[in-house]
This record gives sequence, structure tokens and C-alpha cells, in this order.
Amino acid sequence: MPIAQCQCGALTATVAGPSPATVACHCRACQRRTGSPFGVAAYFPADAVALIGEPRIYARATATGGTFTTRFCGTCGSSLWWTTAKHPGLIGIAVGAFADPDWPAPVRSVWEATRHAWVDVAAIAQHYPHGVG
Repeated sequence: MPIAQCQCGALTATVAGPSPATVACHCRACQRRTGSPFGVAAYFPADAVALIGEPRIYARATATGGTFTTRFCGTCGSSLWWTTAKHPGLIGIAVGAFADPDWPAPVRSVWEATRHAWVDVAAIAQHYPHGVG
């Protein structure tokens, strides 16, 4: 079973199977959350994820009026998993936290309106200038 963890190992997320959706997000909030030009998340049904550790929590408003709640490590600062009011039955996990170079590529690229021009997402199948409706 794939296991994601923060840098220091205090938080882990174990998933029971493959992700039904891996998404690259170019919104400014994900850019700031990751310190990268985009974030990549694998989304899983909540009942397929075992979460271990005591995360710190940061909740922010989304562009559509919902809430995006990030769980991150209070020791090393890694943001490991999150939930959204828009998709209450899903947990998003940072793909980089799996540290698996064979992880499948994203199937969707969202918030391309704020994508850095040099980021090439041509190989991704689905493209959205903003979030998915």
C-alpha cells in the first residue's frame, strides 16, 4: 500500500489503492502552499485513507466560497493532506509526499489562468482555466 509522509515522518497517510484522480493545480493558493509553481494532489475516498499523526490545520476560503483545509506537520512544515467543502468525501494528498517517481501523471490541470508560462502541461488530458465546475 502506498504511504505518503511529511519530511520528518511525524505524519503519514496510507492509501488502500490507486487514486481515481491526480490533479495539477496552478492556483495562487497552491503556489503559496507548496512554494512551487503548482501543486499536485492525488484524491482518494476518505474511507480508503489511514491518517496517522497530529497535524496542524490551516483553513482558507476558496474562490467559489467554500473552504480548503490543509493539514501540515507542526515540526517540519510539510503540507501532507487536505479536504475541501466542495468534495467532502475525498482527501487530497500531496503526490510528492509519496516520493514515488512512478506515480501516474495528473489527468487534470486546473487554474491554468494563473499557470506559469514555462510550465508545460500539454500531456495532461483535461485542462481548465479555473477550477472544475
